[in-house]
Amino acid sequence: MPDLLIDDTENVRTLTLNRPDSLNSLTSALKEELRDALRAAATDDSVRAVVLTGSGKAFCAGQDLKEHVELLGSGDEAPFRTVEEHYNPIVTAITTMPKPVIAAVNGTAAGAGASLAYASDLRIAAASAKFVLSFGNIGLSADSGASFTLPRLIGYGRAMEMMLLGKPVDAARALEIGMVTEVVADGSLARTATELAARLAAGPTTGYGRIKESMLTAAGADLQASLEVEHQIQNELGETSDHREAVEAFVTKRNPKFTGH
Repeated sequence: MPDLLIDDTENVRTLTLNRPDSLNSLTSALKEELRDALRAAATDDSVRAVVLTGSGKAFCAGQDLKEHVELLGSGDEAPFRTVEEHYNPIVTAITTMPKPVIAAVNGTAAGAGASLAYASDLRIAAASAKFVLSFGNIGLSADSGASFTLPRLIGYGRAMEMMLLGKPVDAARALEIGMVTEVVADGSLARTATELAARLAAGPTTGYGRIKESMLTAAGADLQASLEVEHQIQNELGETSDHREAVEAFVTKRNPKFTGH
């Protein structure tokens, strides 16, 4: 079986990390596959929303430490290139994807695995899911964008607590502090995530992509720069077919039909 499963259903592409015996931990090969699959989804017009999930009992346990130790022991330089070559491009592909990305967190999300969920636009968690950042316990710092994304979800203090103490956060607590969008029963996760993705895929996806762009800009910009980006994007979206369709549908009291243009 491939380490990454790719399924297309009604304009929704589901990417499933598929190393269940290793809790979907990330080998170099899987990181490259995921990076390339995300880039492909971004440029495929038939894909209007993306779901990222894991097979088995875990969402993703982060870096495959067995491979990591073997590479360090052999003197291979690969571990020192993986942030630049894999993790950073993966997170960039998720956050700049011009369409919604939903993380369906079906179990443990640890380290870089948790970071993948934080980088996604929405996070649906199974009741049994938990999030843990253990970078500090192995003498490392955060990667995969967690130092940027997590404080913006739950605040600086709570993010620092997770980073330094490595204390797991269960699904109920994650919902309480704003780490996840929704918590559902384990058996309902796939259906809930797919239904949400289908709803978004049927929407004005060009607008969704530009919302992501403006939000990402504002996260690191001052007010004036954010206002200017909002002005530019709003003007451009005002010329789209989807905007005209939405307005006409509202006036004529019918359901809009969006094309993503």
